[in-house]
Parts: sequence; C-alpha cells; structure tokens
Amino acid sequence: MSSSNTSMPAEWAPHERTWMAFPRPNDTFGEPGSDTLERARTAWSAVARTIARYEPVSVLADPSDLDAARESLGDGIKVVAAELDDAWLRDSGPTFVHTADGSIAAVDWIFTGWGAQDWAAWGKDSQLGRFVAGQAGTPVHASTLVNEGGGFHTDGEGTVLLTETVQLDPGRNPGATRESVEAEVHARLGTSKAIWLPRGLTRDYDEFGTRGHVDIVACFSSPGTVLLHRQDDPAHPDHEVMQEIRAVLEEATDARGRKLELIDVPAPTVIDAGDGFVDYSYINHYVANNVVVLCAFDDPNDAAAAEILGRAYPGRTIELVDARDIFEFGGGIHCITQQQPAALGAGREAGA
Repeated sequence: MSSSNTSMPAEWAPHERTWMAFPRPNDTFGEPGSDTLERARTAWSAVARTIARYEPVSVLADPSDLDAARESLGDGIKVVAAELDDAWLRDSGPTFVHTADGSIAAVDWIFTGWGAQDWAAWGKDSQLGRFVAGQAGTPVHASTLVNEGGGFHTDGEGTVLLTETVQLDPGRNPGATRESVEAEVHARLGTSKAIWLPRGLTRDYDEFGTRGHVDIVACFSSPGTVLLHRQDDPAHPDHEVMQEIRAVLEEATDARGRKLELIDVPAPTVIDAGDGFVDYSYINHYVANNVVVLCAFDDPNDAAAAEILGRAYPGRTIELVDARDIFEFGGGIHCITQQQPAALGAGREAGA
C-alpha cells in the first residue's frame, strides 16, 4: 500500500453529507428565466431531494440565486452562498480523504475548466475546493495536479482508475508522465496501483466534453469488482470503444494482486437522442448512505440496470431519477454530486 498519510475511502463508505451546486445562468444552462435553465434546476433539485432522504445535503448557490435555490430544493436541504461559474461539483469541488488519525481532510486539485477549454469559465469554480473545505471545517491539502473528481475512481483498498486522455492531457498537465501523475495521485489518495484506461466514451471528445472521464465508463462497486458500461449496438462508436476498454481491464490486477471481476451494465437502448450519439450510461450513479441514486432514461434497460446495481450494492435501495436533462447539459448524477465521508469511528452504522 501507499505510504501516504491520507487515504480516500470508497464511495460506498459511510458519508457525513453530500455536496452539490445549483445551476446558475451561463452558456451551458441558458439565460435567466430560460426553459433550459429551469430544466437544469429541476433535474439537479430532483437528485438533491432524493439524496436528502438518506443523508444531509448542502447545495452551493450563487448569491443571486439563493431564493431560487431554496424554492427549487425545498425544506431540509442546506443552501450555502458561493460564487459559481458552473454546477459540476464532482469536478470543481474537493476530494475528501481520511487522515492518519481518521479525521477528514480535503484534497484541492487544480481546476482549469477541463483543461482550459475555450467554452469553460473557471475563475470562481477554481476556488471551490478550498471554499467547500472551509464550510466542512476540514484542512486543505493542495495538489499540483490539474484533475477533476470525475476523472478517477478508487476501490478504498489502494487501486485507482485513471484515463490517459485526462490526467495526461497536454491541456491539463503538459509534460506529465504516467509516473509523475501516479506519484501525485497516490500521495493524495493513498493509492498504490493505477489502472490506466486508454480513453473515455466517444461523445466526451466533442466540443463540450471532458476528454475521457472514467466515471461514465467504469467504477468499483466493491474491492476487486468493476461495473463496466457496455454498448451492445454495433452502430454506436462506443461499441468498439468499450471492447477496447474491457480488454484492458480483463488483463489488469488491483493493488492486492487480484484479477478484476467485471460486471457489464448494458447501456440504454436509445443511441441517438436527436443531436448525435448519446453517452447515456448507468455507470454515472451516486452511492450514498443506504441508497444508490441511479440515472434513468425512460428506457427499457432502466429496470435491468436497477437489478444489476441492486445485486452489486446489496442492502441499498435503488432510486431511479430521470437524468436525461443532466446528460443533455454534459454529465450525469455522479458528475453533480460530491461525497464527504464520515470520519473513521463516526457514523459507521450509516450506509454500512
């Protein structure tokens, strides 16, 4: 295992709370009063209210949107004023880790709008790692790596999934090597073994994509077990992409030397929602205390995915929440949520 003094617990470990951000008017969501902005706020709020039935939720909202956020979210969800550019808090927010004494600290990655993309604004969002840590009352561990929370996934036992086109992206970390990235990731997350995927889903390389985030492709559901997106339609370019990624994972071992058990999760049957091939994926779900909040697409495969994830996360309720509008804006349920784990020795009954 890594000699790091911090360790990121698995996402299914007990949580203290969930952090999110409320969509504000911008180039992604539209102008004030627009149909698109209202759709985004409705979709984000549905996710927040679902999670809030299982654990506390705090939602950052731009100071100009506090009343709108409170009205949309309803009672029982804490709204926190924060200057925002966007609402993908998985990526702009901190990554919470355990310290050597079991308390919580926050890793503050460098956030540059998914590699300083022309359409992105990140001047305010780049400050959210420290801001959220301050709200949570945790110390901050500043990283030298440009990285986003959707760009990696850990098993809680030393293994991390990464993507070559994310951490090694010249727009993010020019001159970086696998070795330099692994050294920093392992130091911050307490991991010791990186499994590198060659790329992400096809649509993620369009103008408004992240260039390969792993959290829509593959994730651990328990140590040694990976849930894997599967596109069965050969007309979809991700059919071939996922065969390539599956081949990599079939040959991989984790930090404890285990071969991985791969559980295929078939994609929704729709492959084009009117503006090109979709990246609809059930992998982009959120695991909270006693629940899995699963993307739904009004698709025949929703029920099949719920059954697969129900077996993968035994004892947790599967809550399906329509994610089509979230995906239309560029992500999924995992992309808009960020867990704050419970300190070790605290809250062990929650989500156990």
